[in-house]
Amino acid sequence: MNARALEGLDEQQREAASALRGPVCVLAGAGTGKTRVIIHRIAHGVDTGAYTPNRVMAVTFTSKAAGEMRGRLRALGVGGVAARTFHAAALSQLNYFWPTVAGDSAPAIADNKVRLLAHAADGIGMELDTPTLRDVAAQIEWRKVTMRSIDAYAAARPDGVGRLSVERVVDLQRAYEKLKDERRQLDFEDVLLACAGMIEAEPRVAAAVREQYRHFTVDEYQDVSPLQQHLLQLWLGERRDICVVGDASQTIYSFAGADASHLLEFGTRYPEARIVRLETSYRSEAPILDVANELMRGRPGALRLTPVRDAAAAVVPRLCAYDDDVAEARGVAAAVAGQLRDGVDPQAIAVLYRSHAQSAELLRALADVQVPTTVLGGRRFFDMPEVRQAVLALRGASVAPLNGGFVETVRDVLRSLGLTDDPPPAGGALRDSWEARRAILRLAEEAPEGTSLRAFTDDLMARAKDQHEPTLRTVTLATLHAAKGLEWDHVHLVGLSEGLLPISYATTFEQVDEERRLAYVGVTRAARTLSLSWSRGSQGRMTRAPSRFLQEIGNRTLRAVDGSATSGASTARRGSPTMSRPPARRRR
Repeated sequence: MNARALEGLDEQQREAASALRGPVCVLAGAGTGKTRVIIHRIAHGVDTGAYTPNRVMAVTFTSKAAGEMRGRLRALGVGGVAARTFHAAALSQLNYFWPTVAGDSAPAIADNKVRLLAHAADGIGMELDTPTLRDVAAQIEWRKVTMRSIDAYAAARPDGVGRLSVERVVDLQRAYEKLKDERRQLDFEDVLLACAGMIEAEPRVAAAVREQYRHFTVDEYQDVSPLQQHLLQLWLGERRDICVVGDASQTIYSFAGADASHLLEFGTRYPEARIVRLETSYRSEAPILDVANELMRGRPGALRLTPVRDAAAAVVPRLCAYDDDVAEARGVAAAVAGQLRDGVDPQAIAVLYRSHAQSAELLRALADVQVPTTVLGGRRFFDMPEVRQAVLALRGASVAPLNGGFVETVRDVLRSLGLTDDPPPAGGALRDSWEARRAILRLAEEAPEGTSLRAFTDDLMARAKDQHEPTLRTVTLATLHAAKGLEWDHVHLVGLSEGLLPISYATTFEQVDEERRLAYVGVTRAARTLSLSWSRGSQGRMTRAPSRFLQEIGNRTLRAVDGSATSGASTARRGSPTMSRPPARRRR
């Protein structure tokens, strides 16, 4: 038996990657190598002849993750596997089968649900602002992914949206669906619904899909919605060759229909399933895992993460309290600037927060101390005008004979477009453009020896298609939702105050528990150091208490630091940054 794909895996990873048949559930904690297991399991199946590559479907939740999966499979010599998002897979099937089922081409995909809703509102005499339209759009998405009719939605969400009564929300949703039908369009969720309906209604379509795909792997299974689960079951039919991978503690999209019960009850649904637990974290130092474990202690499905590194030299996470948001932003900026002065690469640092509104003060403070930043979830790298311009210019240069070496040519082209040896000041559009061009040059400098300019531009275009963006040499700012699936050596998690994390509108037990999982995601992004902070108020009002999650973590796992002194800001009131006496290092 060919065991090439199993090399370098630990005992639990190897067990999961060797389980090629039947239902398999991999409970994979943060940093335990779940993507590695998925890739090596598929490669092992192909190596041993258990799988035919084009009959394997690996489903994940983002195009970027799917592109990374395809790239890593290619690196193992495995091509032809369908690594896609649920929507991409469903859309492909819809476009393929619709002409034979309906006799014409599939409907177009509406590119903007909010704009379509605005037109529908105009049609029934409703004048609504954009935030209200966005909220109604979110309600439509929730209704569809939970597979509810409009009437069932009204029964489940009787409070309406903002100033709109539930009756008016229903009227708007009916008008939206009518307008969409008139324009012969589908929205994002309709793609899954239409694909599922086609498989249910057309036995020949069901047979063709099930003949094509024999083996399924689903990543981030804790985030599967009822609609996605329904479609997955239709793809499977009577087969049971499915492997799901997930972590209930990282379920952070319940508001959008994600349901971790599919993961937690997998063993009940498939009594013969093999369940493998991955609890050895290769990412985080032991003190960071202490914080994560304390935060999720006793929660359903929580895994107990253990470190691989020696804890002796690890840095205990610190907790800072500040008098207001400005002081907190300045304190975090000062700490980040200190790390850069100590030689830390900026791309190894992240500042994470609950909501986008918290980023403005942080961006100002970081720009004041000349720290270059990138906000995750902003413009995609390959959509930036300066990047598109650079790729086109390099593509043009690739058809002419090179006057110098490959890297020198790339540098000359980028210089002609505005790249300078010294970066502009941090905090502006000029610096963003400079960082983007410098990232392209860095890709050229890191390319394998013998790479041609043509091959380099081919690679850039492939990266753009797969959304495989280069790493910028900047400090990352991101919401906790956007940070999921990523990692940094050094993480600053800000805003651990009541009303921010958990956020003020989280009032039920389930909502607060989701906020706790968000905090857990933030903590487990950190590999080497973790800094937590909170502020007592904003704009001179001291109204906040420390987050209840800090109480749950406890002082034993954190080192208290008086943030007032580190921010350099004047303070109106002093107080202890912790809930009780300063913490001591935990014994092991």
